[in-house]
Amino acid sequence: MPRQESRTVPPGQRLVPDMPVQHYGRVPTLDRHTWTLTLAGETEGEARVVTWEDLQELPQVTLLADQHCVSKLTQQDVEWTGVLVRDVVELAPPRSGIEHTLVSAEYGYSSSVGLADLLSPRSLLATHRQGEPLSAERGGPVRLVLPHLYGFKGPKWVREIAYVPAPVRGFWEQRGYHLVADVWRQERYAYQ
Repeated sequence: MPRQESRTVPPGQRLVPDMPVQHYGRVPTLDRHTWTLTLAGETEGEARVVTWEDLQELPQVTLLADQHCVSKLTQQDVEWTGVLVRDVVELAPPRSGIEHTLVSAEYGYSSSVGLADLLSPRSLLATHRQGEPLSAERGGPVRLVLPHLYGFKGPKWVREIAYVPAPVRGFWEQRGYHLVADVWRQERYAYQ
């Protein structure tokens, strides 16, 4: 499996052997058989609800990528398996001219993600980590993985991707974190 990222650790990050489990609030208990993902907002056509079965019918991809936390921790060579976000977006694409999304998850958590970042060939709706189904604490049944951005941009327990005409600040962006959060540019805080 070819590596998708450089072996260099991003500026300001330090290596850890395993990324600690971190989240804000309670851990939900979700059943993958009743889990859904809604593609909504400024769609080209109708909004779409994607089920677990729909997700399983799409090509499954395994991606080896580093995982970066805004708290300055990096774990190298994490194996993620799931579906490329771009394959899911094809089921209900955004209308022409849309450049922003708001990705929402359980308990009202959300993250502002540029459409270009969401459609990156490295962006994955992950169902497995290190060869095992995602535990609830790690975001199971499905979480968004954006290896080139800090982890807070990829919500655990993802439930909706809404295409929006302008950036909408999500949970951490409302609390002073960066709107883009490029790990290689050290975009941690909004004042940068």
